[in-house]
Amino acid sequence: MKNQSIKKNLDWICIIIYSLLVILGLLNIYSSSLSSTDDTAMKQLLFIVLSIPLIFVLLAVDGKVYEKYASLIYIIGLLALAGLFVFGKTIKGQANWYSFGSFGIQPSEFVKSATSLALAKYLSDVQVNLKDTNRQIQVLGILGLPILLIVPHDPGSALIYCVLILVLYREGLPAWYVWTAFAAIILFVTTLIVQPIYIILSILVILIAVHFKSRMGNRNVILSSILFILMSGFVLSVDYVFNNVFKQHHRDRFNILLGKTVDLKGIGYNTNQSEIAIGSGGWFGKGFLEGTQTKGGFVPEQHTDYIFTTVGEEWGFAGCLVLISLFVTLLLRIIYLAERQKTKFSRVYGYCVASILFVHFFVNIAMVAGIFPTIGVPLPFFSYGGSGLWGFTILLFIFLKMDANKVNEW
Repeated sequence: MKNQSIKKNLDWICIIIYSLLVILGLLNIYSSSLSSTDDTAMKQLLFIVLSIPLIFVLLAVDGKVYEKYASLIYIIGLLALAGLFVFGKTIKGQANWYSFGSFGIQPSEFVKSATSLALAKYLSDVQVNLKDTNRQIQVLGILGLPILLIVPHDPGSALIYCVLILVLYREGLPAWYVWTAFAAIILFVTTLIVQPIYIILSILVILIAVHFKSRMGNRNVILSSILFILMSGFVLSVDYVFNNVFKQHHRDRFNILLGKTVDLKGIGYNTNQSEIAIGSGGWFGKGFLEGTQTKGGFVPEQHTDYIFTTVGEEWGFAGCLVLISLFVTLLLRIIYLAERQKTKFSRVYGYCVASILFVHFFVNIAMVAGIFPTIGVPLPFFSYGGSGLWGFTILLFIFLKMDANKVNEW
């Protein structure tokens, strides 16, 4: 079959939304950086301009190349992360950058694509059955390696990779993995609020009730006992992990979120100011470049992690709704495209793209709204940063090339 025109087969809905997000992001970066002496907006414009040839290169490469070299790309990504332990530059307390003069690259932003390709490559093997324990260990190893390499430098970025377990669940990973992860999160947060002894007693009561209801005999007693020991051990370990593994600023952010500490001038300042900025925008905002909180520089890191506050203050509820609608439409479109792929490799990669973009979008807005701890997660295509913009661009346009190439798949 003769290859059809890539231009004709590209999904222009995704490209138009991508372009709108990038342009709107630049406008809001310009507004939020007016009080700064840095040429932040001009730098972002340069990053955007450099994204154009990057997109052409991504679309020029044959879609099969991404599948063929997925493992090699993944290995290169892991080496780049490992190199940070030796050559990484510390910026804002995190040694997750390579520095080239005044220019910096954050490899974790690019390894998202590499990990997604590796998972898609592994899962597209016809012999893979995620009900098999050995396969589960292998696929979780693929996901776990970048997480282990990123956690020491940037726990927030490592959290993003965890969302890919939902893709594994979609492809056959037993549901108990997902439920265990959710249960661990709930137990961890609950233990920070309630005394461990009360939680352990609650677990015991629930397991006893389940035991008598199921009536499965001795086997159920053994299983319940093992679960009780494991869950109790986890609950008792929370205090140690929180106080000895988490860094002080992580503990402070959790304490602020859970209401255990009120520090509006210290660690809680960012969240408090972001809520003030968003709330002051009303229904239609104060107007472009008219935000008093934004112009006054009251919200730290407003052009990066807190860029959504500029939208809330200057464009109001209506502007926030438009931005959220653009992201939701893009996510739904990617899921739709993933479902109609002819190869498992393309489908799995598409779900990885949707999952990564979703968790960035959700966590960033929840963080700015004060319902999630501040963990330094940028808003895709919108926040300031070359590594972030290029990383997300690569992630999305590799998939768009795969989708455009599906007409040539058998």
